[in-house]
Amino acid sequence: MSINYDAYEIVIGLEVHAQLLTRTKLFCGDSAVFGGDPNTHVSPVTLGHPGALPKLNRTAVEFAIKMGLACHSEIERNNYFARKNYFYPDLPKGYQISQHTTPICIGGYVHIRTAEGEKDVRLNRIHLEEDAGKSLHDVDPENTSVDYNRAGVPLIEIVTEPDLRSGDEAYAYLTEVRKIVRFLGICDGNMEEGSMRCDANVSIRLKGVTTLGTKVEVKNLNSIRNVRRAIEFEARRLIALAEEGKPIQQQTRSFDAGDGTTFPLRTKEEANDYRYFADPDLPPFQVSDAFLEAVRRSLPALPEELVARYTRDLQLPEYDARVICDDKETVDYFEKLIKETPHYKAAANWLQGPVWSARNEQGLSLKDFPVTPSNLGRLIQLVEEGRLSFSIASSRIFPAMLKDPAGDPLDIATALNLLQSSDTSEIAVWVEQALAKMPDKVTEYRKGKKGLIGLFVGEVKKLSKGKADPRLTNQLLLEKLEN
Repeated sequence: MSINYDAYEIVIGLEVHAQLLTRTKLFCGDSAVFGGDPNTHVSPVTLGHPGALPKLNRTAVEFAIKMGLACHSEIERNNYFARKNYFYPDLPKGYQISQHTTPICIGGYVHIRTAEGEKDVRLNRIHLEEDAGKSLHDVDPENTSVDYNRAGVPLIEIVTEPDLRSGDEAYAYLTEVRKIVRFLGICDGNMEEGSMRCDANVSIRLKGVTTLGTKVEVKNLNSIRNVRRAIEFEARRLIALAEEGKPIQQQTRSFDAGDGTTFPLRTKEEANDYRYFADPDLPPFQVSDAFLEAVRRSLPALPEELVARYTRDLQLPEYDARVICDDKETVDYFEKLIKETPHYKAAANWLQGPVWSARNEQGLSLKDFPVTPSNLGRLIQLVEEGRLSFSIASSRIFPAMLKDPAGDPLDIATALNLLQSSDTSEIAVWVEQALAKMPDKVTEYRKGKKGLIGLFVGEVKKLSKGKADPRLTNQLLLEKLEN
């Protein structure tokens, strides 16, 4: 049977859980740091002991508001927490504390770019809740083990409207969300460690139909690439069912990254299955004008703002600006670098060229990069002043600086005898030698083959071992050849 995949539209909504980088948990003073021996970041509150009372983490509220402001959301001023009855072994209380009817951030959007164009992905809400612990099925051959270190770690859940239409759009959206949380400093965005997790709600409908189809939810996807793979598989599965006239069941499914397929876990619960009610141990909390304004003032510059500033004020091409702004560490390094040199385009080129190559070869982050922005700025200055060629600077001086981060680029160039000569008489000798080696080419040049100038420049470069100033070399060659 031939399946007409093109007749259908895919409708996707994403739910992203982002662990907040607070020092302690959402409702107690237990450490929220990732890792640690199992069940060492626990207390009576985390373990749900009778009489243990929760107390709200103010920093978690601040971080949630930061995300809302970055996503153009409306901030809810009057908030409370609800109990979500959700009995799993990794929730010792037998319920999860979450926000239900009053999410702290309402609406908003995230702007994305794909090969198909740009769009705003609308948000339904961003709300605060506590994380669950972790069930481990491979520690004991007969029993499931539970680690409660993660239980109670603060999360924000970022819920989109069903605005996404492809795996590529989901990929772009998650990439942008991860970029935002990293720039804000509220989450490290590490999906492999579980600090950012995604559930995808996927449905299909015939093109032109406006009503939503029956959805399936694919849970706990642990990489942006796997989100795209899971959506693409699930969409094709649903379309095949529809084309065969088979019913689509509302299900919760999981993704097998090994073979790229999904499989059913359970039929989907409805919201009323969770039996939400206001948590009696946590008083409602208000977001005051003063607190909201203080959070607003603390927001760092975000990628779109930085791209606009780099293209407008630094005159960088948009491509360069977007590459730099794709990563918080790169922006931080670049910001320090442009304080050391006014040659902004050269700084961008170095970041995207030699620095990027060295990072990849040595597996380094810019945070740990041995060459400081100050030293790289001095190297760029030597190139821009004509005292070093870019070729020599990148192939000889920069590698030496990687090995000796404290070394000054001018001292290294001097010690290696690599500084370019601006001595006209010295360069004139190399020019004479170059032309004398190629009399036939000189004749051809004078008969009109002007493109041979590059051949002569290359010969002077070879004779001088890269030390001849290119500008003076060109000038002296032209004087000789044109007269």
